[in-house]
Amino acid sequence: MLNVDLSGKRALVTGASSGIGEAIAGMLAQAGADIAINYFGPSDAAEAVAARARQAGVRAMTAKADISDPDQVSAMFAAMEGTLGGIDILVNDAGMDGPAAPAWEADLAAWRRVLDVNLFGTFLCSREALRRMVPRQSGVIVNLSSVHETIPWSGYSAYTSSKAAVSMLTKTLAQEAAPHGVRVLAIAPGAIRTPINQSVWGDPAGLADLERKIPMGRMGDRDEIARMVAVLASDLASYVTGTTVFVDGGMTDFASFAHGG
Repeated sequence: MLNVDLSGKRALVTGASSGIGEAIAGMLAQAGADIAINYFGPSDAAEAVAARARQAGVRAMTAKADISDPDQVSAMFAAMEGTLGGIDILVNDAGMDGPAAPAWEADLAAWRRVLDVNLFGTFLCSREALRRMVPRQSGVIVNLSSVHETIPWSGYSAYTSSKAAVSMLTKTLAQEAAPHGVRVLAIAPGAIRTPINQSVWGDPAGLADLERKIPMGRMGDRDEIARMVAVLASDLASYVTGTTVFVDGGMTDFASFAHGG
């Protein structure tokens, strides 16, 4: 159990029906927050996450929305307001990496879709949250960035560009919102073991190659991300805003230089 108390807080987690988002929603519920679970695909997984949250003794709802669509985002926040009465915590987790391709072969529609979800989706949800948080002089937004806000990744120029942009968006929103009692920050996971990347960690050679890039020598667990989100969303981090917290086992610490240049 967490030694974090989010009792009475109302949190929206985007992309919360699976992976890291699912773990974050569960952790916030465990800490006492009421949860709105955003999803885009079939509802079964999201409803299961909500059911587990209710078992923790909190209120939970599901909210289907394409976060890149302003109208759907607006409707989702209105639904949350009607069911939970408002929002105190927003976690912008929903994202995608898109198909791998060098820039000169990239499909423009696919490239743009990554930006629409990762960057515009984060902005649209943050905008709706801030419209509610700023007048109340209270609230926290945690954006899911990535180690690839600083580490290039060949074949994924849309993803890396979007995450670098999320980093600067976070800083700018934090600067705007700080005088109004609202904190905005980002968390950057490294290599986290989830079903979506099973093709990597399920292959011994691929896993060994990945682990050589991590000073701690292992992939992270999604609960290690979720615990940090819960801390950052709580009053334990009351003086933290406008920055990215890397939870990456040291991946951004240039593991290849551990034995000299």
